[in-house]
Amino acid sequence: MHQKFWVTLFIIVAMLFASAASSGCRPGGQISREGEDEALPSLPREIDPGERKEPQISVYIAEEDTVVTMPIEEYIAGVVAGEMEPTWPIEALAAQAIIARTFTLQKIAEDGGVPHRNAHASTDIEEFQAYSAADVTQRVKDAVKMTRGKVVCYKKQFIRAWFSAYAGPKTARADEGLNFEGGNPPYIHIVDSPGKDIIPLEEANWSAGFPLEKIREVVRELTGEDPGYVENVDIKENGPSGRVKTFAVNGQEIPAPEMRLGLGSTEMRSTFIEKMYMDGGMLQMSGTGFGHGVGMCQWGARAMAEDGKSPEEIINYFYRDIEIVSLWD
Repeated sequence: MHQKFWVTLFIIVAMLFASAASSGCRPGGQISREGEDEALPSLPREIDPGERKEPQISVYIAEEDTVVTMPIEEYIAGVVAGEMEPTWPIEALAAQAIIARTFTLQKIAEDGGVPHRNAHASTDIEEFQAYSAADVTQRVKDAVKMTRGKVVCYKKQFIRAWFSAYAGPKTARADEGLNFEGGNPPYIHIVDSPGKDIIPLEEANWSAGFPLEKIREVVRELTGEDPGYVENVDIKENGPSGRVKTFAVNGQEIPAPEMRLGLGSTEMRSTFIEKMYMDGGMLQMSGTGFGHGVGMCQWGARAMAEDGKSPEEIINYFYRDIEIVSLWD
């Protein structure tokens, strides 16, 4: 009896030890412990200094038409200041820092960053992410510092860290919000955005009018075919979040995300269309949201931060089954 007790105890301890050592990061956003680097995603080889050191990256400064090299954390501070209002709660800024860091490393790992600029990143928002070194405040610096080295991964790979200003009432799948050809990644899901409870109505909602000739021009550019005089524009299909997924112009199907970019993403601010009609040679639209709506909603992040949520809790709400790990000290 005494011998069986000690044998059983040894087996239990051994099983617990093996379980604890199997992985350095857990679903739910826990941070990997030092010495368990086998659970971490690999830094792109061209920027990896080794020994858990902070990488240096080359950044194309669009305003100066030059490329400079800087520590990645310095670059991330400029991105956070450019992508989010620096006066917002530090937890929201910190979540943005983790997402911006992940976005940067994923793009570098995938295609070298911005190869046509011979750089890992760019300050041109059309090419990479928004960037504003001039708007970096102490709050932004503190948000970057408190998340130093932290990134989001799924099965040891950097996630595609999409985010948008305001997702509207719900976030979107990648295939409906972005017309992403790779399908919908498993970590992207539809959730209610807490941002709807705090965003001012004039920022949440939008309306715009587009000349029918402009609609014709966009369809021609997207398809290579002239649809002729635009007689009707219909909503062909809505996605699971309620956004328009496909328009039909004179019966010709056009992906809604492509139509939005063609018409201008600051005019047609989202594909969450609440009303659409033709009047006097114009296509009138009204809707809610700003951006593609995939991934983290920035206004939602602010609402959660104001509700006392941590950066990790914010990220784990907008992305599912992910891990938040630390790559350098």
